[in-house]
Amino acid sequence: MIPAPSAFLPEGVAGRIRKVAAAAEKLGRLHPDMLALAYEQQWFRALVPKRYGGLALPLPAMVRLEEGLSWADGSLGWTVTLCSGAGWFAGFFPASFLAMGRQSPGEEKKEPEGLFSDPALCLAGSGSASGRADLVDGGYRVEGRWGYASGAAHATAFTANCVIYEGGMPVIEAGGLLVRPFLFLREEAAINHDWNAVGLVATGSHGFAVRGLVVPAERMFTIAAEEAVDDDPLYRYPFLPLAEATIAANSSGMAQHFLDCCVEWGVGGADLEAGRLELEERRTVFYSELDHSWEQGGRGTPEGVSRASKELAAASLYWVDRLYPKSGLGAARVDTVINRVWRDCHTASQHPLLRGS
Repeated sequence: MIPAPSAFLPEGVAGRIRKVAAAAEKLGRLHPDMLALAYEQQWFRALVPKRYGGLALPLPAMVRLEEGLSWADGSLGWTVTLCSGAGWFAGFFPASFLAMGRQSPGEEKKEPEGLFSDPALCLAGSGSASGRADLVDGGYRVEGRWGYASGAAHATAFTANCVIYEGGMPVIEAGGLLVRPFLFLREEAAINHDWNAVGLVATGSHGFAVRGLVVPAERMFTIAAEEAVDDDPLYRYPFLPLAEATIAANSSGMAQHFLDCCVEWGVGGADLEAGRLELEERRTVFYSELDHSWEQGGRGTPEGVSRASKELAAASLYWVDRLYPKSGLGAARVDTVINRVWRDCHTASQHPLLRGS
């Protein structure tokens, strides 16, 4: 049997998180106590390579942590998941990036400034290819606007996808537009403060933009096992099942928090028991597929991870919706925990990797 999400957190951590969860929602960003805890535990740097002082946690351990954090509070779990996921990209940057990362093409090289070694590192970003990067002498001129960058309020850098242009024309590769991710420093991006969702309010998932920014070529990277510059197996694992598993764990953690809330609101009976049983079964399959795939270096059954992730996410939302009407009108108050968790579950379900599961 897979332990409950609470077992994946250090003792006392859930209480510290939940103590300030309502205040974080009012702030519209993670509470300072949450951030202090995240920095103390290195959650944002959990997937950063060890050569930068990161934890480089094995994927199964990271997914369990994310489920536990999402059970404690949806906004914190979601932000850690998205920002640590962007931190994983550090495994694809060559060492020369650190020396080139903070100057424009043509400038004299500076000493590395330890971007990935920063204890307060937090990378936010977007997977949408809504930017344009034109090849120029020694680098790229970037224009773009991206949405939904969870953790933008305290991000130290941003990652974003751009369509590559050369000579004013989009570059075509393998029959389609060539899209590559770039990294931008916080001071190079303008935050749009446009996050206004019903749930996951404290993620502060604002959009950001860059205008006419010239960056060195080392700011562009490729997310592929063969492009990894770190030897850890973590950076050889396929990106899509990694992303799907981490997002599914968030949905599962939030759903189980919701079921706990139902008990507090006097909701019981056969439906609650059936919900717990199905989620337990889905989690067992999910972690079995994930662990096996990890043991096989991602070569085992990543498609099994993908399928199990979507099934777990779908079951999580199903039981939240099945049980919510039984909790009564009081649970419709936005100042209740059960309502916040319900809103968080539905906002998380809109992520493109889970929508239509």
